[in-house]
Amino acid sequence: MATPDSVGQNTQDFFGSYRIAFAPGQSIASTGNAVVSLPILRGGVGSPFGNGSYIIRRITVTNPSNSAGGSVPSMATANLTILTSSDGNTSNAVTTSGGQTIGNVTAANTWQDLTLASGAATTAYAAPALFVKVGTAVANSAVNISVWGDIVNL
Repeated sequence: MATPDSVGQNTQDFFGSYRIAFAPGQSIASTGNAVVSLPILRGGVGSPFGNGSYIIRRITVTNPSNSAGGSVPSMATANLTILTSSDGNTSNAVTTSGGQTIGNVTAANTWQDLTLASGAATTAYAAPALFVKVGTAVANSAVNISVWGDIVNL
């Protein structure tokens, strides 16, 4: 018989599609490599912390806001790529390289899943963090970014 706290006794490796990284209110108001850092399990996976690995299942961008106050800016031109390195090298992209616009992220409670690169959903990654490359910025804009995946080992 299950006990009410049985989930609390388990860790991420017991669940599918666990949120492995989250960055709330991240500015995408300037272009560049590694504009946002997404530490996996808050930095608890990969070198130098151990040999853990994970599979990325989905990356979701949500909840646009105006970092200067006022109405939410249009995200129709914002262009993002998620990488395993901070140098902007698109051969390390986990989303389709060349960036993706997030035009569906238009107001509070709106979202868009980024398209994963070919093979990303079947690759076990060990990088301790992912990085957001902003190709096209939107002035005074910020979004939440969530990475969902499965833990292969901790």
